[in-house]
Amino acid sequence: MAHYELDVLDKKILRLIMNDARKPFLEVARECNVSGAAIHQRVQKLMNAGVIKGCEFVIDNNSIGYETCAYMGLYLQNPGQFPAVTEALMKIPEVVECHYTTGQYDLFIKIYAKNNQHLLHIIHHQLQPLGLARTETLISFKEGFKRNLPINESNSSI
Repeated sequence: MAHYELDVLDKKILRLIMNDARKPFLEVARECNVSGAAIHQRVQKLMNAGVIKGCEFVIDNNSIGYETCAYMGLYLQNPGQFPAVTEALMKIPEVVECHYTTGQYDLFIKIYAKNNQHLLHIIHHQLQPLGLARTETLISFKEGFKRNLPINESNSSI
């Protein structure tokens, strides 16, 4: 996989829009001492290169009634199940992340549920029917922090 080389302007743009994705391009342009068109072109180039994958609003899951966050390690009965299980997991709206992993788990997923009872229902009625060998669940009490990788000035870092 090819890596994209960020120049000084790319890094400055990324730092500014990572902190506030709604910041107008003209404001970013003023802070970078370039035209608004230049910012638009650079952002488009970064999107086309796959550096920027999109913009999103972050929803506070707790505020909409999803109070339980859990991480689950899934053990598959056989390696041929990866595509079918991953496809089935995508159909469960409460499963928000799925990772292929090394180590003891075949897949590692993140789930949001309304409460522990709802989580148990998801496990029994949506996950167990997938024919998994077994699962291990970790419930998160509270997210300590979540962040993007920092975009640094130096060439040795991102």
